[in-house]
Amino acid sequence: MIEPFVGSQVRNGVISYGVSSYGYDIRIADEFKIFTNVFSAIVDPKNFDPASMVDFKGDVCVIPPNSFVLGRTIEYFRIPRSVLTVCLGKSTYARCGLIVNVTPFEPEWEGYVTMEISNTTPLPAKIYANEGIAQVLFFEADDVCEHSYADKKGKYQSQQAIVLPKV
Repeated sequence: MIEPFVGSQVRNGVISYGVSSYGYDIRIADEFKIFTNVFSAIVDPKNFDPASMVDFKGDVCVIPPNSFVLGRTIEYFRIPRSVLTVCLGKSTYARCGLIVNVTPFEPEWEGYVTMEISNTTPLPAKIYANEGIAQVLFFEADDVCEHSYADKKGKYQSQQAIVLPKV
C-alpha cells in the first residue's frame, strides 16, 4: 500500500516519518511549486494559470509570507477498496504557522500525493525535504465501497508528479 515503506518511526534530528502509533507519517519530496503573484493573476480552480507557480528543487524550500507551495510525497500509495484515509498536518509545522492541506485518499486511489503547505505567517518559513510533513490515518470499512476512485476514473488517479488543480 505504501512504497517505500518505513516500518518504524524515524525521529533523530529530523521531523519524524514512518509508522507511528496509529498511522503513517509521510515525507515530502525535494520538488516544489512555489506560488507567486508576479503576474497579478486571479486564482481560479477551474482555470489555474501554471505561470502562477515557480518550480524549485532542493533540500529546503522557503515559503514566502502569506503564501503557499505545492509538494508531493516521497511515498507512492495504493489504497485498497475497503480503506479510506485522512491526512493531517504535523504539529511541528502547525506550531510554526504552517498548515498542510491534503484531501482524503479514497478507496482504490493511487499515486504520489500532491499537497499544499500554507505559510500563514508574515515571515518566510522553511520546510525540509525528505522529512515528515503530515500523518495519514487509515480507516477500514466492514464492506468494500460501491464506487471506488478508480471506478469513477478520478482526475488525479496515478499521478506521478505535483499536479495542479483541474476540472
